[in-house]
Amino acid sequence: PSTSDKNVLVGTESSDDAAVYLIDDKTAIVQTVDFFTPIVDDPYGFGQIAAANSLSDIYAMGAKPLFALSVVGFPSNRLPQSVLVEILQGAHDKAKEAGISIIGGHTVDDTEPKYGLAVTGIVDPSRIWTNRGAGTGDRIILTKPIGTGLLATAAKQGTVGPEVADTLLGIMSELNKTAADVLSRFEIHSCTDVTGFGLAGHLHEMAAASGVNMTLESESIPFIDGAREVAIPGAIPGGTVSNMEFVEGKVEWSDSLDHSTKVLICDAQTSGGLLAAVAPTQVQQALEALHEAGVPDAAIIGQVGASGSGLITIR
Repeated sequence: PSTSDKNVLVGTESSDDAAVYLIDDKTAIVQTVDFFTPIVDDPYGFGQIAAANSLSDIYAMGAKPLFALSVVGFPSNRLPQSVLVEILQGAHDKAKEAGISIIGGHTVDDTEPKYGLAVTGIVDPSRIWTNRGAGTGDRIILTKPIGTGLLATAAKQGTVGPEVADTLLGIMSELNKTAADVLSRFEIHSCTDVTGFGLAGHLHEMAAASGVNMTLESESIPFIDGAREVAIPGAIPGGTVSNMEFVEGKVEWSDSLDHSTKVLICDAQTSGGLLAAVAPTQVQQALEALHEAGVPDAAIIGQVGASGSGLITIR
């Protein structure tokens, strides 16, 4: 049920990235929690990815992270404690990069490792980014390439080389801090990040919450090198398959799109980029600023159409 607390500025109604609670006219608290099982074999890398993924929800709200708490599940009877130490070290180093500390947490004995963060941030109530403000004419910017779900599965199966695995680790462990800092200088009407529901799923959430339809240009979407080659039957993760089923009736696919492109647009991402609806008069400057700041894969991938139910046309 929805809350009646007037200080809750963002709750559960629109599937947004984090909760926002008003403290006073100048201050609101932003809070999120996220954790998952290992997506890579390297414990240190897993800790970095999990931390970056958790922090992303704060950046997607236009907020500044303050501190975090660890959420840990660990099979102490099956894995040495050194593995947990490496996971925690990876998360610590990524949090330090974000300018915050991890100052506690909670651990339970579990059948498999799980790790993530509960992150607390702060934002000016007048400058909150939500997933429901996109307006007709806005352009859509995506800041990271797509394909982490497919490539992570391929890496576990040993069907991609170490170079691809290293690229994948770099993308998933990259903070969205720089992208958020740059975008904050422009007129951002709506923002979210691309994670488990894939690009199509999260774009639909934004469109539906905003009461508009959107058009996505498939040729403008940045894909990770090698992702298209592994988007084949038998190698598609279950989460991506579920995403393709979820968007049925919510997405209109162009007849010219091949199956691999559809799979990638629905691919379940981990620690993906920001997805922002930018004022059309500022979108080119915003894109150039992102590139200059070291966000090279940022791209304008679509635009917001007329009022509607959240239909995404992909051509």
